[in-house]
Amino acid sequence: MKAFRTHTGLVAPLDRANVDTDQIIPKEFLKRIERTGFGEFLFYDWRRKPDRTLDPAFVLNQPRYKGASILVADRNFGCGSSREHAPWALDDFGFRAIIAPSFADIFANNCVKNGLLTVILPEAQVAALMKRAQETEGYRVTVDLEKLQVRDDAGFSASFSMDDFNRRCLLEGLDDIGLTLQHEAEIAAYEARRASLR
Repeated sequence: MKAFRTHTGLVAPLDRANVDTDQIIPKEFLKRIERTGFGEFLFYDWRRKPDRTLDPAFVLNQPRYKGASILVADRNFGCGSSREHAPWALDDFGFRAIIAPSFADIFANNCVKNGLLTVILPEAQVAALMKRAQETEGYRVTVDLEKLQVRDDAGFSASFSMDDFNRRCLLEGLDDIGLTLQHEAEIAAYEARRASLR
């Protein structure tokens, strides 16, 4: 898993609440067996018109947000089903962090396990970031997991919290396999002892 320490990137504002995982990645695209390749289907039904051409009105299709790596959204982002494909699609599209007033618990947990940082800020601060991203072309922020801070070059600064375990996993790039492999020597010693008992 890619470690997350500090990231500065272009902000895309998704001014919608209760964005569920079926909107993030619709069910018809869940047949892939790899974790990659889902980015092109991110927000598929919102990004496309009924004839399946790109809708220029949707925020992520606007040229000014091309290459955005930080998504700012409204409350309860990632609700709905527990599909892990949602963070896979966001990551594959290029997002490294999502900022919102609240997240669905399973979605947030899946994000941590895939190296995607979810930042909870009060609604007023999220609204301020949303407004700046909408009004200022090329608006960028820094998300600093080491200092637990979101800031820009125009005076915005906000602190956030994260439990120590998840923060450590992100800082060190440790998914479940990585955590297990930290005990590789003990596992090998146990297996050697166990083999001698047969």
